[in-house]
Amino acid sequence: MRVIAGTARSLPLKTIEGLDTRPTTDRIKETLFNIMMGYIPEANFLDLFAGSGGIGIEALSRGATECTFVELNPKAVACIEDNVAFTRFKEKSHIIKADAVSYVRGLKNIDFDVIFMDPPYGKELEKQVLSVLGDKKFSEDTLIVIEAALNEDFSYVDEIGFEITKEKRYKTNKHIFLKKRD
Repeated sequence: MRVIAGTARSLPLKTIEGLDTRPTTDRIKETLFNIMMGYIPEANFLDLFAGSGGIGIEALSRGATECTFVELNPKAVACIEDNVAFTRFKEKSHIIKADAVSYVRGLKNIDFDVIFMDPPYGKELEKQVLSVLGDKKFSEDTLIVIEAALNEDFSYVDEIGFEITKEKRYKTNKHIFLKKRD
């Protein structure tokens, strides 16, 4: 895995051993960031279920002002720490070892420009996070992006105050782009 573009372009990133994380492939990452291009410069980026931190680091490399990485797995947290140090993004990074749902629940307001989440598939963790976010006050026109299995159902998002603005399908997974309704 590597950084695709920006100031840290081509730098290799560590990943943790085993099947606990699924690093986003370079091709999918490229497509994802092409879609999010207008949101990234100077963004306050939140990477939930951050894994090795590849998505948040890509955002920093492409001009995000700061990134908060939230990850519960201690090995993944150590991997994120190594990756942000190696890419020299330590000053722009906040690494939180926590459960993503609990972290979001503890936020008073949502002042992130982009919230990206790549939870374990099939556990409805994204639904739990969105349910908590639905009750929060958003200070900006925040973009929420969820990486999910192709068969994940998002028909519930309207009920909790969100609308799907785009869906991008790949061979093995998809990205859902959401906005909070006013």
